[in-house]
Amino acid sequence: MQYVILGAGAAGIMAAKTIRKTDAQGEITVISTDTQVHSRCMLHKFLSHERSAESISFIDADFFEKNKINWLKGKTVNKLDTVKKTVFTEDGNEIGYDKLLIATGAESFIPPVGKLREANNVFGLRHLRDAQAIDEMAKNAENIVIIGSGLVGLDAAYGLMETGKKVSIVEMAEQILPIQLDKTGAFEYQKRFENAGASFYLGRKAADTLMNDEGNISCIVLDNGEEIPCDLVIVAAGVRSAVAGMDGEGIVIDRGIKVDDYLETGAKDVYAAGDVAGLSGIWPNAQKQGETAALNMCGKKTAYTDRYAIKNTINFFGLVSMCIGVIVPEETDTVVAREDSKEYKRVIIRDGKVVGVLLQGDISHGGIWQYLIKNQISVENIQKNILDLNFGDFYGIKENGEYQWNMS
Repeated sequence: MQYVILGAGAAGIMAAKTIRKTDAQGEITVISTDTQVHSRCMLHKFLSHERSAESISFIDADFFEKNKINWLKGKTVNKLDTVKKTVFTEDGNEIGYDKLLIATGAESFIPPVGKLREANNVFGLRHLRDAQAIDEMAKNAENIVIIGSGLVGLDAAYGLMETGKKVSIVEMAEQILPIQLDKTGAFEYQKRFENAGASFYLGRKAADTLMNDEGNISCIVLDNGEEIPCDLVIVAAGVRSAVAGMDGEGIVIDRGIKVDDYLETGAKDVYAAGDVAGLSGIWPNAQKQGETAALNMCGKKTAYTDRYAIKNTINFFGLVSMCIGVIVPEETDTVVAREDSKEYKRVIIRDGKVVGVLLQGDISHGGIWQYLIKNQISVENIQKNILDLNFGDFYGIKENGEYQWNMS
């Protein structure tokens, strides 16, 4: 059996590992644009100089050799033939497959604002090569502008500030981390970033740019006419699934590649996992998708069931937060919140069930909330304040000492 995996990120590597564990004799080929395996979650550690390129790898140095995997690195697949079961690379190679996994991830979206797409000093932050280019240019950069204040934007800001750089962050929303947190939770991070020297331009859009004779953006022009001088621009304004060249017969692309419950595309024996499939792109979910796709590729029919909720964990300046499920409540939802000097909790209840939770400062009971949201368990009959829930409220002990779930 010839297995081909496109991509060496969380989903692709987990798929390769799972296939080898399941099929000791099959031939596995991994094709990736990346030349080094790395954790995308650790790129800010590279920018801060806390980690080297080698130390943000999440596999052993001999992973490919030990698992007898052929790795074609630094290669771009630009065409699929799902009828002849062949992938084509830009440099003219043709690789046949029996089972194919597309795990090409996503690419930074650079908006068509001014000369952002043409300039030499504008970067996204999705790959090690992006971080390396940013790190090199940052050596001589006095003013750095980051467009977007989500996790990627703040990761970049945090990493660069650790090296003493001055950072300005532009965000079109009225708060930072608008997808992950509410205003109360977000403001705690904003204060910490500002105290460390960051400047925020909230409720503002990048409307234009000024470019110098060297082809570099020298100024970002906001929608109110204000100008922010810059030597380096990092765009963290969202991503797009990396589907270029993936439109083989039977494959349906709508933002991401459409898959069924077994992560198979509309083309027989072709699967997709991770960001390219448009499912939850957080690291653990991408790994689970890679594992699930691999099991199905090996003939072990396994459904992917973790589509239930968004989950993010955030940690800047020692303040940790966890958000699960819905962040923005609807008008008919019940919102229960509590804030003190040590922690902030907010729960969103819809039709008697928890649909979203935000924990800040103390996330030790995050597992309870994840279980409630995932399994849509009613909390209508709970007598105590819902913010005081703990594991003891859900488990009793049988006569034989075994724990049992008490909630229906």
